[in-house]
Amino acid sequence: MRIVVKVGTSTLAYQSGRLNIRHIEALSKTVSDLKNAGHEIIFVSSGAIGMGVGKLGLSERPSDMPTKQAAAAVGQCELMYTYDKLFSEYNHTVAQILLTGEDMENPARHENFINTVQRLLQLQVLPIVNENDTVSTSEIAVGDNDTLAALVAAGVKAELLILLTDIDGLYTADPHKDPTARLIPTVSKITDEIRAVAGGNGSKLSTGGMATKLQAAEIATKSGADMVIANGSEPELLYSIVEGKPAGTRFLKSQK
Repeated sequence: MRIVVKVGTSTLAYQSGRLNIRHIEALSKTVSDLKNAGHEIIFVSSGAIGMGVGKLGLSERPSDMPTKQAAAAVGQCELMYTYDKLFSEYNHTVAQILLTGEDMENPARHENFINTVQRLLQLQVLPIVNENDTVSTSEIAVGDNDTLAALVAAGVKAELLILLTDIDGLYTADPHKDPTARLIPTVSKITDEIRAVAGGNGSKLSTGGMATKLQAAEIATKSGADMVIANGSEPELLYSIVEGKPAGTRFLKSQK
C-alpha cells in the first residue's frame, strides 16, 4: 500500500518547541516496521518553525515573517538530523523535499516532484516533505501542511492519507469544551453538517486546525484515497489504521 503520513508539530514537539523524544522515536520505529512489511510511505512533516523556536530559546512562536523564516531555517536542520539519525537505526534512508505552492501549481515543477518521489520510492528511500518555510512567505501565512499532504497523496496516487495530530479524530463538538462530544469513527461523505463541527487552530506552535483537515479530506477522498485523522501521541495506531481497523476518524474515498 502507498501511504502518506502527515505529522503535526504537536506530535513532534512539546509546547516549548523542544523535541518530544518519546513520540518521534516510537513514530520512527513504527514507520520503519511498516516499510519492512512492504508498504511505500511518504512523510509530510510539520515542525520546522516549532523546533526552531525551541532551538533558539524563543518564548513563543514568532509573529513577524523574518523571525519565522529564521526559525524555520534552524528548525529544518534539527528536524532532518533527527529523522536521519532515528531511521538510520532501522536501516532506512531518508530524503528531504522542500516545496512551495508554485511547485504544486506549476505543471512542469509538479511533474518533476512526482518523478523524484517515484524514484525515491523505487530506491526504498523514505521521502520527507515539508513546506519551504525559509523562502515561501505565502505558505507560512497559510500554514497548511494538511492541504499539502492531501495534494501529495493525490499526486502520488496514494491509497491512504494519515494525519497525525493532537486529537483522537473528528468529534461532534470541541471535546476540550464540551464533555458530551463524541468521536465520529467514519465519515462516508463530507456534508455541511460535518463542516459545521470543525474550526479553530491546534496548539500554540502549530497553525492547522480541524477545518484544514476537512479540506484535506475532500482533496484526498476525491483522488481515491481514504484519509484518517488520529492521535500522534500513539504512533502504534498506524498498524491498526493500515489494517483498516477502527482508529481515529476515517474519511472514506469517493465512490466513482
